[in-house]
Amino acid sequence: MNIQRYLDIEQESTSGKTLTIFGPRRVGKTTLLKDYISRTNAKVAFYRGDELSTQHAFGITESHLVQPFVGTASVLAIDEAQYIPNIGKTLKLINDGMPHLSIVITGSSSFDLAGQVGEPLTGRKITKYLYPISISELLSKELVPFKAFQEHLPNLLIYGMYPDSITAPGDQKRSEYLRELVDSYLLRDILAFQEVKGSRVLLQLLVLLAYQVGNEVSHTELASSLGIDKNTVARYLDLLEKSFVIFRLGGFSRNLRSEVTKKAKYYFYDTGIRNAVINNFNRLEIRNDIGQLWENFVIVERLKLRAYTNLYANQFFWRTWKQQEIDLIEERGGKLFAFEIKWNDQPVAPPSQWLEAYPTDTEWQVICPSNALSFFGV
Repeated sequence: MNIQRYLDIEQESTSGKTLTIFGPRRVGKTTLLKDYISRTNAKVAFYRGDELSTQHAFGITESHLVQPFVGTASVLAIDEAQYIPNIGKTLKLINDGMPHLSIVITGSSSFDLAGQVGEPLTGRKITKYLYPISISELLSKELVPFKAFQEHLPNLLIYGMYPDSITAPGDQKRSEYLRELVDSYLLRDILAFQEVKGSRVLLQLLVLLAYQVGNEVSHTELASSLGIDKNTVARYLDLLEKSFVIFRLGGFSRNLRSEVTKKAKYYFYDTGIRNAVINNFNRLEIRNDIGQLWENFVIVERLKLRAYTNLYANQFFWRTWKQQEIDLIEERGGKLFAFEIKWNDQPVAPPSQWLEAYPTDTEWQVICPSNALSFFGV
């Protein structure tokens, strides 16, 4: 089943620049690239970065040796480019020698690929992100009808938005797929490119984070639970972020002494992955973490919307020492947009300290299942 994605390579790519598409493993980057190749009228030279022949061909930094692999193509496409040594320098040489060429590369980890292409391609690259399926991509006549959103929502919270999870024939196959994804693919790039001895501590860290979704995380407490030092915890969190497993939300403050900013919250890019990490695919009615699942789901769907529609904003949570808090703050266009995320459809007033601190240029909204679609850009 083909799911139409918002990200359009034809529209985003341009001659003389490198379009870099980052995103988690198995979200459809290869499918998107191959779909583009099948539809475009341009001649494309396509290579897979995980093949040794490609690594040898593009790992050298002499343009006259690389150009034969491009030939007369007007587009060079490399999937999983993070496996190729010196890829940034090589692409710069190709740009210099073949300025008419459009280059498209994908990568499932930003700690390796971003570092390689960053400095060599300054001013010559376009960076985009592909995430698990978004609600607005899913709600179509072929997949989930607009009116059936709330009917399908429990399954989406439990099994997430990965393409193969959505299209799997039944809940048993979905849970099997997600478990396999966690066991075989989730940490592959970290273990391949970084000095991490094994996956055990990383998985234990993910379990702790899964249970703390929506809560502030203490590096000290995580280190104590895992039997490692705080610096190692910080490094592992950074690696998990750069592998697109989790992302962080920092605390918002304009230097008011009552606001808490030192700790962060961590969310998963997909609730199905979060549930697979703790091996809990129970129905919503027998769970005690519905609020956490819904909060994670809402925040990541909003992240997708901003990425795909160029809705530029800084995002935070907000809390004071008196325990008044707001789940999500967006800072954009000189205004503050405050969102409280609730599973139950009940009115909630803004915290008094928020109103006192920010009486103007702010908006307040409660996001619940009955009004969430507009918040997701549908």
